[in-house]
Amino acid sequence: MSTISLLAGTIWRQHYTDIISPEQIDYMLVQRYQPEFIAQQLKNTSIWWRKLVLADVIIGFSCCMRTKRADELKIDKLYIHCDYHRKGLGALLVADAIQIMRQNDLNSLSLTVNKRNHPAIRAYLHYGFDITDESRVDIGGGFVMDDYLMTLSKLCN
Repeated sequence: MSTISLLAGTIWRQHYTDIISPEQIDYMLVQRYQPEFIAQQLKNTSIWWRKLVLADVIIGFSCCMRTKRADELKIDKLYIHCDYHRKGLGALLVADAIQIMRQNDLNSLSLTVNKRNHPAIRAYLHYGFDITDESRVDIGGGFVMDDYLMTLSKLCN
């Protein structure tokens, strides 16, 4: 769990510096990636954490969870170290989320992505997601998440 926390810090500080402030990055990392928080989520049968491992090194991860909608799975986190971007590895994590969705008899896969995270938006569009709504959420500490809601429209087999 601490490996995921450290990897999240590395990824976020490399990727998000042009999207959100360093203060918001630090705030969100504390909120979402403390080892104790991850350990609690691992006990929840409606939350699935996955590690992406290459040559015995964790280079990425994802976390999916059921939502309040009875038929929906949400990709809550999907991150890959920047050294491994644009190699098709994100598609593996999306395919895993689709598999989780199917194994649990769910019909919808969604995610949220920062409106200024253009590389991720392009990737998700490529994977078959559509922008279906917008969301602006106050997360405390004077920070907001200004996101698009994206939903998988073209389900791969």
